[in-house]
Amino acid sequence: MLCFSLAFAEIVDQSKGNISLEPSKSFKPEDYSAGPPSDLKKSLNDYQEKKENQTKKIRIDLKQAIEEADKASVIDSAFDKTQANSFSITDIRAKALKNNLSIEVAKIDPAIAGAALRQEQAKFDNIIFAYAQQSNRDTPRISSDNIGIKSNNALNGEGKLSILEQNIRTTDIAAGVKVPLRTGGTVTLSSPIESKRDKGVFGSEEYRSAMRFSISQPLLRNAGKTVNEASIRVSEFNQQAIQYKTKLLAIRIIAMTDKSYWSLYEAWAQLDVRRQQYRLAIQNLNMVKRRVTEGLTAAIELNRAEIGVADRMEALIIAETNLKLAQRQLRFYMNDMDTEDRQPNIINTITEPNLVRYEFDREKLLNEALSARLELLELEVKLAADAINIQYLENQTLPLFTLDYQYGALSPSANNFGNVYQNTLNGQFNDWSVGLKFEMPFTNEANKGRLEEAVQQRNKRLATKQLQTLTVKKEIYDALDQVENNWQRILAARQQVVIAGLNYDAELKQFNEGLRTMTEVLETLTRLGEAQIKEVRAVSDYQASFVDTAYATGTVLGYSKLDF
Repeated sequence: MLCFSLAFAEIVDQSKGNISLEPSKSFKPEDYSAGPPSDLKKSLNDYQEKKENQTKKIRIDLKQAIEEADKASVIDSAFDKTQANSFSITDIRAKALKNNLSIEVAKIDPAIAGAALRQEQAKFDNIIFAYAQQSNRDTPRISSDNIGIKSNNALNGEGKLSILEQNIRTTDIAAGVKVPLRTGGTVTLSSPIESKRDKGVFGSEEYRSAMRFSISQPLLRNAGKTVNEASIRVSEFNQQAIQYKTKLLAIRIIAMTDKSYWSLYEAWAQLDVRRQQYRLAIQNLNMVKRRVTEGLTAAIELNRAEIGVADRMEALIIAETNLKLAQRQLRFYMNDMDTEDRQPNIINTITEPNLVRYEFDREKLLNEALSARLELLELEVKLAADAINIQYLENQTLPLFTLDYQYGALSPSANNFGNVYQNTLNGQFNDWSVGLKFEMPFTNEANKGRLEEAVQQRNKRLATKQLQTLTVKKEIYDALDQVENNWQRILAARQQVVIAGLNYDAELKQFNEGLRTMTEVLETLTRLGEAQIKEVRAVSDYQASFVDTAYATGTVLGYSKLDF
């Protein structure tokens, strides 16, 4: 049993060492980069130089290629950025932290844990007590038992004892303090006063007082500071675990809000692409109409151009719907659904993507995550609480063996209240008692069962911690791979846009010369739009992968200082 206690004492010490870690609040990619970040322009130049070594250099002016489209009139739409409410990602975060209902609900848990801790800390409060009682007995003459009397004088013989008619009024008053000890015992100090008035044949009035001291101390079960303070320490760990859990929820909400913000950015960009596609389709339709009128193009091309406009109208409608859904999701995180039916109620993003590439130090990031991930910190404090609970339950399997001691300093009887404490502490009159109390269940299976349950609960948490550690490692590596993957997607998509723009411009010229049909022109226009959509998605996913990387380390991206 002693070895068991020492083992778990060591566990508690180790747990205390682990929970001294403090979670970081902000994730800065440059802190984990093996070198200075490279911006998008430099990366594109490097990528272009690499391609030049393999293929012939291609020159294209995409702006000139779609200059005609840029001069087209803006398509009427309910989504006008000039009428929208513009928010940075910092503004959105602040609103989410202030208004999100999930966070508001979670904020109550630390308050509940704090109240529970105060309850446990108050278990050793001193207790002041007092009581007063008055009784009255008005009894008739009562015959009692026959008695025999034997003395040193002539008063010998037999007789009958009778209780005379009398009226007795007794008043008992006491006050004191009870002091619970952290060792498990209880000390009581009290001062009782008794007043007795007899109005019989032999009437009398007397007062007595005393100063009493008592102590009761368990020697096995419930003995010692460690056992009696266990509930306080468990409550402290529970409070800390709930604080970590609340912070984790706030970080999760911020991460989801950040990703929702970039989803809205993506929705706006896709809408711009679909509008551009629709404008170009309208321009092509107008051009075909002129050529058909002039007899330069067959009438069938007019039908093909109209089909192209209809296809892009459908894509534009879908893009507008996706923008509505993205805005509604962001409003949900900000708890701002009341503005859904108000005008203007459009949200526009003004924070630009951070298009720079980082060479991350994977081991540094992993070590940071393992030391600051809030799920792991929460498990650490719960494991420490489990170890303390096991120590307490181990003590509960011992017998209850209690030492009780009482002492009272008594005063002589006085005939008035003013002399009631006279000579109380001179030691002339006193009473005392000492005793031992033993109690033990026959099988003790209930206490042993509770101990076994606590041990298995801790073993379960240890297995959960191992699983959580593996999960953190996987999330870190997955997030870093996604960051690099999305960066390469941006580079590839940017090149696709350039090539698709060149191809569309060339196909359009070929159509004007009568060498291509409008179907072929529309196919290249579609490829241009899809390439632009790919780039938009890659940029949005790149920002979201940074959010996932920060979350995997237990932090948030450092756009601004947050305190939660």
